[in-house]
Amino acid sequence: MTQAPEAATAVAYPQDRTCPYHPPAAYTPLREERPLTRVSLYDGRGVWLVTGHTTARALLADQRLSTDRTRDDFPTVAARFTANRERRVALLGYDDPGHHTQRRMLVPSFTLKKATVLRPRIQEIVDRLLDDMEAAGPPADLVNAFALPLPSIVICDLLGIPYADHDFFQSASRRLLRGPTAADVSAAREDLRSYFGELIDDRCKHPQEGLLDELIADRMRTGDLDREGLISFAQILLVAGHETTANMISLGTFTLLENPERLAELRADPELLPAAVEELLRFLSIVESLLRVADEDIEIAGATIKAGDGVVFATSTINRDTAAFAAPDDLDWHRGARGHVAFGFGIHQCLGQNLARAEMEIALHTLFARLPGLRLAVPPGEIPFKPGDTIQGMLELPVTW
Repeated sequence: MTQAPEAATAVAYPQDRTCPYHPPAAYTPLREERPLTRVSLYDGRGVWLVTGHTTARALLADQRLSTDRTRDDFPTVAARFTANRERRVALLGYDDPGHHTQRRMLVPSFTLKKATVLRPRIQEIVDRLLDDMEAAGPPADLVNAFALPLPSIVICDLLGIPYADHDFFQSASRRLLRGPTAADVSAAREDLRSYFGELIDDRCKHPQEGLLDELIADRMRTGDLDREGLISFAQILLVAGHETTANMISLGTFTLLENPERLAELRADPELLPAAVEELLRFLSIVESLLRVADEDIEIAGATIKAGDGVVFATSTINRDTAAFAAPDDLDWHRGARGHVAFGFGIHQCLGQNLARAEMEIALHTLFARLPGLRLAVPPGEIPFKPGDTIQGMLELPVTW
């Protein structure tokens, strides 16, 4: 492992946000000074932090950086994530050619066309959840009543997983992402592995409908994919498929309520919604840290990343780079934010981005149309949000109408 001399005095990474929709204040000087700098992780290890947009896109597309989390020199932003070295994660933990082989199996289920076909079903789920929320009456916790169940039901439908098991897999997902210890993360991953193993074994005998059944028929039975590989697919798709979108919906709602002028503009012109979703993705950057390790030396931005160096992409800061986005700390539906890296960039760019956009557009449009008086039920400073070492979002969101 390469340790820079300045690591001991470097800015600590990650840090918690003081506002749920703005990057930590300590990152701003780093963004302004240079696109690539040294920071210190929880264990004192010095790594490269990427804060510049152009540099980030170049490095995210550079296959000399590896995503193999089983490597001893792979960086982690919290001690609990050392548990990820025990078992390789599908897609995220593979470099090409293995990554390409895996992704090719899944791409047909996550195209823009597929997301468009799913829109009526997404709308149906949104309407039902809001019916239930209105029937129960205010106040409500928007996270548990709406933002979390929506993408959970959608990904269960897509995969062919019984939503009746949502209490189990949502709890396991929380432990997987937030620990608090490596033992908790390991136990959560093994709980999910056992669950999917039993489900897949049952589906091999009693086929139903869904992506898991399609992969069993088209890939497992042809020898292209083994049981462990399908379990790994199921885990990453389920966890990523509901955790990220749930956080975007809840934090996006909070952000709009805190920016009433932008919300009024959106209500006056619903045609702005796709651009607004793109801007919220840039502005919120909920997947704060993208992690890599260098396979060989890389010269970039006046620095040398040595083989074995950890590289961390601070997406919230990259997406506030003034060289890429004018007045980046302003929420602006008219800027054209499509160049953001909220979904990553390069070969590992988020597979589910088309589905996420569809869910966000339908959820936010319907929520504010159905509940024009929607507002926070408590002062914003009293609402808890997530720490900086995990996916960003609201722990709860009390609302009334």
